[in-house]
Amino acid sequence: MAPSSDAVTSTASGTATATVGPGDPERVALAEIELCGELIIAASAVEEERLSADRIDEVLRVGVPGPR
Repeated sequence: MAPSSDAVTSTASGTATATVGPGDPERVALAEIELCGELIIAASAVEEERLSADRIDEVLRVGVPGPR
């Protein structure tokens, strides 16, 4: 399968960015798995019991424009 701009990509910092278009359930599932993994890694790195909402947004890159 050829790479697409709609796939999950990892940056040098290890942060996953998911920009998934409709119509490919495998890529959607992969994106969800990658994002869950990033949340697990972030949660294991903090001493608090939970991640703050701001940290979750940062990990999931909420509000960060993705590639077009």
